Amino acid sequence: MAFEMIVLVLSDCPPSLRGDITRWLFEISTNVFVGRVTARVRDKLWDRVVRSCKDGQATLVYSTNNEQRFDYRTHNSKREVLDLDGIKVMMMPSTKRDC
Repeated sequence: MAFEMIVLVLSDCPPSLRGDITRWLFEISTNVFVGRVTARVRDKLWDRVVRSCKDGQATLVYSTNNEQRFDYRTHNSKREVLDLDGIKVMMMPSTKRDC
């Protein structure tokens, strides 16, 4: 059973979710959680966050065996995830309008 490091950041989520997440992860700053869990626990936690967070935002970063050595998931993020030949980057959509 392999454990991996994860970081979970929540924004505008119900306070009850914070309490629930602290059963598995340490809250090192307000709404920032870290810990070492299995991939199965990570996936179950993410499912719970998405169900409970509703209109709030969440970002999960976890270690994995790829080119960047990490991967991430987002929920209700204003940023877009782009895959550039196997390298994931975050893009903030432009607010500039073409006239």
